[in-house]
Amino acid sequence: MLFFEDIKTVFRRDPAARSFIEVMLLYPGLHAIWAQRIAHFFWKHGFYFIGRLISHIGRFMTGIEIHPGAVIGRRFFIDHGMGVVIGETTEIGDDVLIYQGVVLGGTSLDKKKRHPTLKNGVVVGAGAIVLGAITIGENSRIGAGSVVLHDIPADSTAVGLPAKIISDKHSTSDAEKLQHGKLPDPVAEAICLVLKDLEKVSVRIQRLEKKEGIPSEPITEANKEFEEKKKEICEEFGEPPTK
Repeated sequence: MLFFEDIKTVFRRDPAARSFIEVMLLYPGLHAIWAQRIAHFFWKHGFYFIGRLISHIGRFMTGIEIHPGAVIGRRFFIDHGMGVVIGETTEIGDDVLIYQGVVLGGTSLDKKKRHPTLKNGVVVGAGAIVLGAITIGENSRIGAGSVVLHDIPADSTAVGLPAKIISDKHSTSDAEKLQHGKLPDPVAEAICLVLKDLEKVSVRIQRLEKKEGIPSEPITEANKEFEEKKKEICEEFGEPPTK
């Protein structure tokens, strides 16, 4: 029965869940899914106003907006959920997990498929935005705060703005899926590479100047501040400068 399956999903996904009564009464993500199922039933049978009314009440009660036209699979879980928006033509597979602030939105005004498709096992981090009629492949992860505008293949991890694929063929265990704080930052990595390359160029120039007898540039306060700032930036990104 879907009712008990949904509750079991909460216990499997959320280590904070303590009791059956607590989950049933105090989990807005669960209430939003139940409301959407009822609203979707009326929407499928042509009772559009009733479907939208139930959806509107669900949004008022939970802070989660799911259009009654969205198609949602089994064992779907919304963790916390405040600010989640799921558009009309969204399709969500089984065992999908999304966090608060996620938007599954559209980019077109045409009355056609204009919202994302999330395949089985997808995880979408807090505040991520997935826009357009794109497909997120099975067991893929979207990092918190990312903006996804293009298809993401199966078993991949995408982060950034716009989102870039940073790894594929990762493990799909639940423990690893939840470690969004450990996802790499491609922008930070790029900055670190530039700084490391700049350090290498600087060392080579100093060697050439020494060989040609050109006196070294005197160390000034500005130079000291620049070196300290460069070191600070690299340490912030977890990558100390090359010496």
